[in-house]
Amino acid sequence: MNIDVLAIIAAVLAAIVTYLATPLVMRLATHLEIIDGTEDERRVHETPTPRIGGVAVFFGFAFALFTVLGIALTKTHFIPDGSISTHDLIGLLFGSMLILSVGIWDDVMQMRPRNKFIAQAIVASISMLYGFTISGFSNPLAAHGADAWISFPWWVSLPLTIVWYLGMMNAINFIDGLDGLLSGVTAISCVFLFGAAMLHGNTVVALVVLALGGAAIGFLPYNFNPAKIFLGDAGSLFIGYVFATVSIIGSSKTEIAIGLLVPLVVLALPILDTAAVIARRALGGRRITEADRGHFHHQLVFRFGLNQRQAVLFIYATCFVLGAVALWLAGGLHHLTHWIG
Repeated sequence: MNIDVLAIIAAVLAAIVTYLATPLVMRLATHLEIIDGTEDERRVHETPTPRIGGVAVFFGFAFALFTVLGIALTKTHFIPDGSISTHDLIGLLFGSMLILSVGIWDDVMQMRPRNKFIAQAIVASISMLYGFTISGFSNPLAAHGADAWISFPWWVSLPLTIVWYLGMMNAINFIDGLDGLLSGVTAISCVFLFGAAMLHGNTVVALVVLALGGAAIGFLPYNFNPAKIFLGDAGSLFIGYVFATVSIIGSSKTEIAIGLLVPLVVLALPILDTAAVIARRALGGRRITEADRGHFHHQLVFRFGLNQRQAVLFIYATCFVLGAVALWLAGGLHHLTHWIG
């Protein structure tokens, strides 16, 4: 069984399990009154809507990866020995559970922004202790040898990894502002990240992103406008954590294209939007955690007059173009590396 076939199976499992689990999470959220109200002026939904939908996405994602992990641990002839790092999968699932807990706590108790930021930093630090650090990158312009790998000193590696985790989690969190936006962007991004991972032979990244993409697709029917349930911080922080971690795994095993550069291009829209919002708030003398309608997706609706579906579909198309550019870039650097080597 090829890894790409196994990844597709994981995606299908994740989609099915998430699709079946979401109604149960909706009922749970309604029973516990974990509801997103309409009193906040930046909200665009018109009726109170359950949140913590990220629990269903995580459940489908984890079920698919645990199934793959079970197959890998049996060491059957279906999977070449050593092609799947159980260390990376277990570490990613553990970290995902931690950040999911932070998100659930915020969805239920409404954490202060500072406390939520600290909790994210703690989860990132635990992941670093497990070994998920940006220790360096492969130089695609160097021939194979001593100069092919550029290592960072610890005083660069550690803060860079923390910034990467916090930046990615909050960028993904910020884009979750319209019905179906984040779940659709996640699915599209995962398809292109899967293509880049397969191009570079990174099996763990390929499995993880396709499982995440499948879970997002399974959630999308309930989340697209008009949404019946929201991802909540449980979902957005979890998704951001997975994107950050697979980027680090990729940068430690292959060329920089599949490591940090490709995710930066694929997810350029939420990353640039977050940077622009932070800069605007800071220059305006406001707290960077202060919520408003200044995000790109809000501007499409409130300034340019698009309805929610039109705005979301426009952003989908933009992410598709960025994903295609990232995949082309990954392929170009991949061929360049082999030509030099």
